[in-house]
Amino acid sequence: MTDVDERAALAERAARAGARIASDAFRTDIDVESKGEDDVVTEADRAAQRAVIETIRESFPNDAVVGEEEDARKRVPDEGPAWVIDPIDGTHNFVREIRVWGTAVAAVVDGEPVAAATVCPALEDVYTADDDGAYRNGERLSVSDAAEPRRGTVDPTLWWDHDSRGEYANACEAIVTRFGDMRRLGAAQVVLPTVAAGGLEGTISNLRANPWDSVAGVFMVRQAGGRVTDLEGNRWRHDSVGLVASNGRLHEDVLAAARAIEDGDEG
Repeated sequence: MTDVDERAALAERAARAGARIASDAFRTDIDVESKGEDDVVTEADRAAQRAVIETIRESFPNDAVVGEEEDARKRVPDEGPAWVIDPIDGTHNFVREIRVWGTAVAAVVDGEPVAAATVCPALEDVYTADDDGAYRNGERLSVSDAAEPRRGTVDPTLWWDHDSRGEYANACEAIVTRFGDMRRLGAAQVVLPTVAAGGLEGTISNLRANPWDSVAGVFMVRQAGGRVTDLEGNRWRHDSVGLVASNGRLHEDVLAAARAIEDGDEG
């Protein structure tokens, strides 16, 4: 087993460990705390993150860990190995007892993802990606082959604060005026694997994504044959402004929709 193979296996194992903790708390009477306006956290988030980190530490005790909760690092190092984790992506869905949430783990080397896993226990789906490709429940994934915008369905992902409601509205308008349909799943680390699986043709945001909300899923899209860029059309990185993921064939259309968010251009 190569180092990358080991990291891919560990990413899945760690994501499963966190997802088990979260799943046990799902649809129970769990306290919900506020981390700020429209941002919530539960003890399940914290316990799941601890389980993920403990699993990683068993094999790689000295690797950096970047995570959403508690005292984990908040930035991906540009050098060396690291892990980027989100114990429950889609906490708003989780506390509303909606099944669309998952535990995401990405292995990163020198700032670039090399393996990833997102476990969605309430959906009974396990997404993984490694050197060879992306998979759902062990079956190889491929992005949609749609090449006409009217055949496309796009998700406006991440969350616009209340003082940016105009941009949220622009994102929705940019999608519905260009594509056949729109979805908003409410969990970027479920949305991105769904693009990888061909269930969506794209997802857009003009915001700088937190790495725990994005790195694992971005890797899956790429490994399934898709394309992910920033708002300038450059290859997306963990510190990019904007997140534009697509099946590749419709990328210019998806990118145009993302660029319209800040100016409200209907195209």
